[in-house]
Amino acid sequence: MTEMESAARYRFGVFEANAATGELRRQGIRVKLNTQPFQMLMLLLARPGELVTREDITRELWPEGTFVDFEHGVNSAVNRIREALGDKANNPRFVETVARKGYRFVAPVERMDVLIEQVQELETGFGGSFLASPEDLPRSSYAVVQTLFVLLQVMYVNFYVGALANLAEIDELMSVLPHAHVVFRTMEVSAAVLIPLRAFVMSAVLFHAPGVRQKFLKLWPFLLLVDLLWSLAPFLLLHHINLGMAVACTALLVYSPFAQRALVLMGAGTKRD
Repeated sequence: MTEMESAARYRFGVFEANAATGELRRQGIRVKLNTQPFQMLMLLLARPGELVTREDITRELWPEGTFVDFEHGVNSAVNRIREALGDKANNPRFVETVARKGYRFVAPVERMDVLIEQVQELETGFGGSFLASPEDLPRSSYAVVQTLFVLLQVMYVNFYVGALANLAEIDELMSVLPHAHVVFRTMEVSAAVLIPLRAFVMSAVLFHAPGVRQKFLKLWPFLLLVDLLWSLAPFLLLHHINLGMAVACTALLVYSPFAQRALVLMGAGTKRD
């Protein structure tokens, strides 16, 4: 096994397999799986969606010159994997049998060690050491992270639409600011541009666009800047709320771009198992 393979870490559904520790975990709780079934699982996870032949499995599990009943050994390893995952041969969610040929891992698989490196590379020079990595974040259900992420996008769209629908009122509020015309035009143009951008982000997450996580992380520095700008949106409502309420809402909104990033790393936009 190469150094990269020995450090491989995969996530699929509510499970995580770590080659470095030889552990399979379900929502953070260790699931008992002996060495050979675990090695076979790692072999399947390294080639998701591909046929892994019985010959490939035999070569990986037993060194040349080993004298065992390979047929029985492979069957036993598959059975142990299915028991650990709660899977069934006649209705597989994870390991599919290809008759007389081998096996195929059919669930979506994420390579976590590679993802962590990609996040670090994308955020180098942008405060990456101060931002949470995927392994720092808590586990939550797909429905929760997906729903919260979409609701945040809807919130921003409401800000943009509300601002464009009340330009006269906002113009009056901004008239006391230095360079009020420039500030007003910046708000107006950014709202018009950000509506389709938010629609794009929501569509990519809702329809599980390929590579949505990496694309969002590349877009995130720009979203951070505009979201921090639009965290001042409560001040556009000073005709309707008091100054203290506006300050409190703005303080909460400052966290919003970081929350969006965390939700994407926690699974928003990825396919539910």
